[in-house]
Amino acid sequence: MVVIIIFLDANLHKPMYFLLANLSIIEIFYTTSVTPNTLKNFLSKDRTISFIGCFTQVFFFAALGSSECVLLSAMAYDRYIAICQPLLYSVHMNPICCFQLVILSLTIGFLNSLIHTVSLAILPFCKDQIIQHFYCDFPQILKLACTNAEPHELVSILVGGSVITGSLFLTLVSYICILRAVFSIHSSHGKQKAFSTCGSHLMVVTLFFGSVILNYMLPGSMMYNVQKKVISVMYAVMTPLINPMIYSFRNADFKKAINKKMVERKKVAFKQV
Repeated sequence: MVVIIIFLDANLHKPMYFLLANLSIIEIFYTTSVTPNTLKNFLSKDRTISFIGCFTQVFFFAALGSSECVLLSAMAYDRYIAICQPLLYSVHMNPICCFQLVILSLTIGFLNSLIHTVSLAILPFCKDQIIQHFYCDFPQILKLACTNAEPHELVSILVGGSVITGSLFLTLVSYICILRAVFSIHSSHGKQKAFSTCGSHLMVVTLFFGSVILNYMLPGSMMYNVQKKVISVMYAVMTPLINPMIYSFRNADFKKAINKKMVERKKVAFKQV
């Protein structure tokens, strides 16, 4: 719905909504890499997955998740330019720049995932081959290796951690600059408008980065427990589910576009009758 509305409404052909449409597309494939197989396991006694299928899931889940991290920081940069440098917005956030930001997000995400997947696939697996998770994830598969997995854990922390923390750092810097600019606004209406513009994005960032850091960046992240399985649901299922709701119901321009399309649809239906 988000992608279709943005595509159809000319008033939404702006950098912010271009990035939002790409975020929606990434999240469609991101959650699709996990959810269908998980639902199948709920309904079937056969919960096996092939070696190729498992590593395919690992690759795309990590690639699209990393891409989302980088894209969220790009969206924070977009809001920073819009609020702190509005006169230069059309210069900095031109169509070419927006396209490059999306390509950069995907490139970093897929390279990060490729390094993780290759370092994992070359390991020998000879243990019980039971994955203590509802999908194939790097830490749980790493526990099944027959050899010393510490070098591969180090690769995971250094490479994956740099993408997560780097994206989070850029996002926080953007929002610190935004808050400084907002507090300097004398008009209460101007402050309210600025906060409402960034509120939905900040909510998504908090949910997504918070749950990812809890699962992958804290000490003992390679160890399995039930709490981590619950946290995984937040960034694998819940965040992609609530993102469209947050962006549509908390955005005035988007709600106007939806209402406009509904009115147009009713007019067409009336003419057909």
